[in-house]
Amino acid sequence: MEDKINFILTIILNFIYLNSFILKIGRNLAWIAILLMVLVILIQVFFRYALNNALPWPDEAARFLMLWMTGFIAPSAYRWGGFVSIDMLKDLLPRKIGLFINLLLLSISLFILIVGFKLGLKHIQIGWIFGSSSLKIPFHLIGGKTEAVKLAWMYMSIPVGIFILILINIELFIRTIFPLFNSKYLLPTDPSKKELEN
Repeated sequence: MEDKINFILTIILNFIYLNSFILKIGRNLAWIAILLMVLVILIQVFFRYALNNALPWPDEAARFLMLWMTGFIAPSAYRWGGFVSIDMLKDLLPRKIGLFINLLLLSISLFILIVGFKLGLKHIQIGWIFGSSSLKIPFHLIGGKTEAVKLAWMYMSIPVGIFILILINIELFIRTIFPLFNSKYLLPTDPSKKELEN
């Protein structure tokens, strides 16, 4: 029995560490996206107000970066409890009933995320048909033809972000249900959250 518990615990711990690794990469990419977004907006402000000649591409580039930034950072916020939630009712109820309500909400969230992931994949398929009106790849600089960036690259942020949210939802489900079956072992907390809070 002890071997089975250790085996299950090893799988859970590896899953949690994998999520931590993915989230760390996502947060770093989100910071890069924010930095580039600010840079692009500043370029547009300069051209629009200083030179009175607004560029066609910065607005769409900023939206592109904002979507990817959201897709990368939302899973960390979800894991850390950063989304809007009402815990008052759950905290007033007995512990086991509160855990049951939490599991029910996580199950509903998982269902919605899976539906959202499927819709996101369909959205990408449409995105391969249409090109951006202002974002172009300057292949003419190397003797080719200028190509519009396919909107699929922008829409891809939706299923990527939702897929990571699904992984986090499963982890939160495990974290909620694990103490009901085994109170002897404590699952590790996210060390990155503590680093950022200090």
